[in-house]
Amino acid sequence: MTEVSVRDGLPDDIEPCLDVYNEAVRNLIATFDTVERGPEHFAGRIGLDDPLSPFLVAEVDGVVGGYAYAYKYRPRAAYDATREVSVYVADSARGQGLGRILYAALLGRLDTAGCHTQVAVIALPNEASEALHRGFGFEHVGTLREVGHKFGRWVDTAWYQRLSPAGT
Repeated sequence: MTEVSVRDGLPDDIEPCLDVYNEAVRNLIATFDTVERGPEHFAGRIGLDDPLSPFLVAEVDGVVGGYAYAYKYRPRAAYDATREVSVYVADSARGQGLGRILYAALLGRLDTAGCHTQVAVIALPNEASEALHRGFGFEHVGTLREVGHKFGRWVDTAWYQRLSPAGT
């Protein structure tokens, strides 16, 4: 990677982010979607006026190379300070630290905004994603066995949790 910039997602980012996501649908267990999504998939995520639900895009040499976002964990008010987080990186940008750059920006925003807890669900096996999450202070809190079926096999998911630094 040469030049990386991270910024808030814009409506113009929907198509390039869909390209990243749909590549994962076709080739990875990182998502349990089995059918490619259309623009409506991001319609309720990009451009929200909610500091606890940022949608960040990373550009590599001016091209969208990945994105990360946070969204409500559950709809009940008691969960308002908890967010589920996700990061997706284009195949061409994997293994170059882009996921780490995106998560640093996303988690920094969440800490500043007062998000108390972040949770992440990782389809297994995925050593790179588990290492990424551990590197940001996430702890493994449980594994659900065979909850997804993709590419002709059952897939486990690991749940990871991070508590924001004291004071948030």
